[in-house]
Amino acid sequence: MLNRHIKNAYKVLEGKELTHEEAVALINEVDGNDLLDLVSLANKVRDKFAPGIFSCSILNAKSGVCSQNCRFCAQSSHHNTGVDTYGLVTKKEAVEAAQAVYDNGVRSFGYVTSGHGYTEPNEEFLYILETLDELRERFPDMKLCVSIGILSRKTAEMLAQHHTGRYNMNLQTAPAKYAELIADTHSIEEKIQTIKWLQEFGVEICCGGIFGLGEAPADRVDMAFAIKELDVDGIPLNLLLPIKGTPLENVPTIEPAEAVKAFALCRLINPTKMIKFAAGRETTMKDYQALLMLSGINALMTGGYLTTRGRSVDEDKAFVRSLDKFSSKN
Repeated sequence: MLNRHIKNAYKVLEGKELTHEEAVALINEVDGNDLLDLVSLANKVRDKFAPGIFSCSILNAKSGVCSQNCRFCAQSSHHNTGVDTYGLVTKKEAVEAAQAVYDNGVRSFGYVTSGHGYTEPNEEFLYILETLDELRERFPDMKLCVSIGILSRKTAEMLAQHHTGRYNMNLQTAPAKYAELIADTHSIEEKIQTIKWLQEFGVEICCGGIFGLGEAPADRVDMAFAIKELDVDGIPLNLLLPIKGTPLENVPTIEPAEAVKAFALCRLINPTKMIKFAAGRETTMKDYQALLMLSGINALMTGGYLTTRGRSVDEDKAFVRSLDKFSSKN
């Protein structure tokens, strides 16, 4: 017999919205065999409202020596992690990285830097704009995604004028828990304001977070609803990779069942959005990654992350082909 909470959640397939109370009940009370029913529903919702599986790849364009104290991050100067550090890559290096992605058939390229961000158009920021111009000229059919931290209204507008198709700015967790679980050297309000400025200038937004930071299940629901309220275009979801030297190095790995619920609930709360499985897919979930991909996910990050390796593009192409067999179009 179908769990009553899951049965009620089938209304999402009819275009109705899940309430916060209903989502909290699902994440707290669905377990055991009922989890597969929740996965099935999330996959049905994905298949109806956001079909297909898409991929993207990113370049770590500036690594380490970040002034911010994000508790999970290997690149923070507050933590001793031994991560590689280097300044902004050259335009030539960025083009070469994009070429490698393009040649593998990936048409979404992310340019990512460490650091607080750019609230003034300093020399480094202007060089980034030149790089984006060069990338657009070389790859006119590639979506350029940018993630360079907190912006002002002025720098947000300038990025919009220089080919930024999409910007990544993650909430990471429930807004009310940001200072406790993520960082206190900047605020969640600064990040939300950056998102709103970019949206004002027509830039698409990727905004997601990390599961397994030590948050409560209800915090995962709160994050999903906060993202819904921002009406973003893509939602990258990560599973914490505990990195030695960070404050979270000894945090237990999230259980697959908990990850499944979090992913599925994000899909039910945001039925039409692109939801991407990023860090933790191959490493944290290992044998369970296909199950997570079927929990409402319709995009993946391929070829590696900022400071950790991922799977090859060829491996992920084969993976996507196998997952596609679970779509109703087949």
